[in-house]
Amino acid sequence: MFGTMMDNKPLSPSTAEPDPPLAADDTKPAASSSSPSSAPSSAPTTGARRKSPLRDFFVGPDGIYAVPRWLIYLAIAFVVFQLEVWLLASLRPHLSDLSWRMMIEASMMLAAILPGFVMARIEARPFGDFGLPARRAFGRNFWVGALWGIVSLSVLMLVLRATGAFEFGALELHGARIWKFALYYAVLFLLTAFFEDFLMRGYSQWVLSRGMHFWPAAALLSFAFGYIHGGNPGEAKAGLVAAGLIGFFLCLTLRRTGDLWWAVGFHMAWDWGESYLYSVPDSGAILPGHLLNSTLHGPDWLTGGSVGPEGSYLVFVVIGALWVLFDRVYPEVKYTVREHP
Repeated sequence: MFGTMMDNKPLSPSTAEPDPPLAADDTKPAASSSSPSSAPSSAPTTGARRKSPLRDFFVGPDGIYAVPRWLIYLAIAFVVFQLEVWLLASLRPHLSDLSWRMMIEASMMLAAILPGFVMARIEARPFGDFGLPARRAFGRNFWVGALWGIVSLSVLMLVLRATGAFEFGALELHGARIWKFALYYAVLFLLTAFFEDFLMRGYSQWVLSRGMHFWPAAALLSFAFGYIHGGNPGEAKAGLVAAGLIGFFLCLTLRRTGDLWWAVGFHMAWDWGESYLYSVPDSGAILPGHLLNSTLHGPDWLTGGSVGPEGSYLVFVVIGALWVLFDRVYPEVKYTVREHP
């Protein structure tokens, strides 16, 4: 469906220098000598080393292969998260459910991003090359992405309202609690966006693009992004496919804007709109402190059932429209996997 508009420009290949031609003397065998010291020795050379098959699997002529580097990143992320959970376990009895949710989301974000700094040192390049350059933090791309996120979700919800499948209902919150929970969920879903987008489209996308080019890496990681949503309660096949396709669309935004800030803004606004503003299930979960007492009713293919609007068949129309519009508004490829600076 996306093949006609997907830019297929290959990444800039590294300019490998051709091997210099052999000199004339190099092509001739060494002249034999009558000296005894020049006779070939029957003893094995002590400096020769056997090649390790394990080393050959991980290391090539240009250093560690892309997939082993990715696995190193994931291993560090796993260790960091386990350490964070161990350190936070003693705080759990003293925290409310909302505070604990925020702490866990922050821990997952740090577990995804901190190993990126480690890999930046290993790769000998700036951390910003992996999609989150500090100089563009919360700049124009972030806010434009957030606008696209909330508008595209609003279009979906208004279509569901027009079909009679969605009712806004009455206000669930009043007074200061409206702003309190609006801010809480904005921060929570900002952390979620940082975690998921950097884990799947940050260093992972960068390093795998070096090994298999951009779009194959994007397809692999988007499939994984949809698959891991299967662990959410109330998820269904349509929701998993939609999550994977949204992830693939966010790869396009990375490709065309040059960084993850647009994707982070879109991701935050979409999740915030579902869980707080329109108060519907988000990937199968209904969170406390939502704004409205809204309801969804009708066939699952229309409403998304327990998944929420992300499981509606109409979301595929929205994703397709997003791809077409974004392809026209952002036609230039700006994301590159640079060689060592």
